[in-house]
Amino acid sequence: MTEIQLNNPRTITAWCMYDWANSVYSLVITSAIFPVYYQAVTTAADGNDKVSFLGLEVVNSVLYSYSISFAFLIIAPLLPLLSGVADYTGNKKFFMKLFCYTGGLACMGLYFFTAESLPWGIFCVIMACIGYSGSFVFYDAFLPEIASEDKFDKTSARGYSFGYYGSVIMMIIAMIFILYPSVFGFPSAGVATRFSFLMVGLWWIGFAQIPFARLPDNPFHLKPGKQKLLKGYYEIVKVWHSLKENRDIKFYILSYFFYNMGVQTVMYLAATFGAKELHLPDFKLIATVLLIQLVAAVGANLFARFSSQHGNKFALLTMICIWIVICIGAYFVYNEYQFYAIAFAVGVVMGGIQSLSRATYSKLIPKNSINHASYFSFFDVTQNLSVVFGTFSYGLIEHVTGSMRNSTLALASYFVVGLVLLLQVKARTIQKL
Repeated sequence: MTEIQLNNPRTITAWCMYDWANSVYSLVITSAIFPVYYQAVTTAADGNDKVSFLGLEVVNSVLYSYSISFAFLIIAPLLPLLSGVADYTGNKKFFMKLFCYTGGLACMGLYFFTAESLPWGIFCVIMACIGYSGSFVFYDAFLPEIASEDKFDKTSARGYSFGYYGSVIMMIIAMIFILYPSVFGFPSAGVATRFSFLMVGLWWIGFAQIPFARLPDNPFHLKPGKQKLLKGYYEIVKVWHSLKENRDIKFYILSYFFYNMGVQTVMYLAATFGAKELHLPDFKLIATVLLIQLVAAVGANLFARFSSQHGNKFALLTMICIWIVICIGAYFVYNEYQFYAIAFAVGVVMGGIQSLSRATYSKLIPKNSINHASYFSFFDVTQNLSVVFGTFSYGLIEHVTGSMRNSTLALASYFVVGLVLLLQVKARTIQKL
C-alpha cells in the first residue's frame, strides 16, 4: 500500500459512505416502495395481474422477476473483463463512478414510469440494477486496501450498517411525501411516489461523492501500457487460474452461489409475496421492510462479533441454518403477524450473512495479490448469477404452480446445498484458531 494507510478512520468512513449512498436503491427501489408501486400500476381495476410486454402477455410479478434476472445476466459477463482492466490500470474508481452514475440516473428515470410506459419502466429497472451490481465489484475491492485482515469483519459490517441506516432515513423522507402529498405540492400520492425514485438517484450520486473524493486513485502506482482491454483479459485469466488451484476459494464461491440465491431472492421479492399471498396493504408492507432494515443493521454487527469469537465459517453455517428454517416457515405463513415474525428473523440474518460473506472472501484472497477487483469480480459475478437463477426460478415455479409459496419453499433447498459446500472449506483464516 502506498497512498493510503491501512485502518485510517477517515478513509474507512468514506468507504462506508458508499453503502450509505447506494443502499437507498436496495431499499426504496428493490425492496419497498417501487415493488408496491409497480404492483399497483400493473394491476387492472378488476384485479387482473397480466400485462402486455413486447407483444407477450405475462403476469406482472413474473415479468418483474424476469427483468431482474435479465439485468444480472447482462452484467455478469462484463464484470470480469472490466475488473481485469481496472486491476491492470489501477483505476477501480473510474468504473465505480461509471456504474454509480448509470444506476443513479436510471432511478431518476423511474420518475416517468406510469401504467402507460411499462417498457420504459422495465428498462430503467434493468439499468438501475446493472449500475448497482456493477459498482459494488469495485467498491468491495477497496476493502483489502483500506483495512487489515483482523478488521475485515468489523469494517464490512460497518459498511452494511451505514447502508441500512442511510436507506431508512431516505425511506422515511419518501414516505412522508407519499402520505402527505398535498402538503408538499404533489397532485397525488402516485406523483409523490415517483418523486421518491428521483430522490433515490440524487441521494445515490450525491453521497457517492464522499468516497469518490477520499478513496485512492491507483494506490499501487501502476503504469499501464497500450492494449488495456487485452491486458485486462490476461489479468482476469491469471486470477481464474489462481481460483481453480485454490480449493477453499473454489468451494466457498460455490457455496456462496447457492445460499445467496436464497438471500437475494428473499430481498427482491419479499414485498411482492406479502402483497400477493397475504394481501397486506401497502403501508404495512413498507413498514415491514423498514423493520427488516433496522434489524439487519444490528444483525450485521452482532454476527461480526459472533464471528470474532467462533470464526467466520461457524457464523456463516449458523446463519444458513436459520435461513433454512425461515424458508420452510414462510411456506406456512397465512397472517400478517406470522409475516412480521418471519421478517424480523430475516432482518437478523440478512445483515449478518451479507457483511460476513464479503469479509470472509476478503480473507481467502491471496495476501500477495494486488488484483483485488479481479478477485471480487468473481465474487460479485457469483452474486449476480445467483440472483439470475434465484429470481428466475422463483418466477418460473410461481408460473408453473400458480403459487409463490411453492417458490419460497424451493429456496430452502438452495441453502441446504450452500451449507454442504461450505462445510468443505478448510481455510484456517476463517475458522477460530
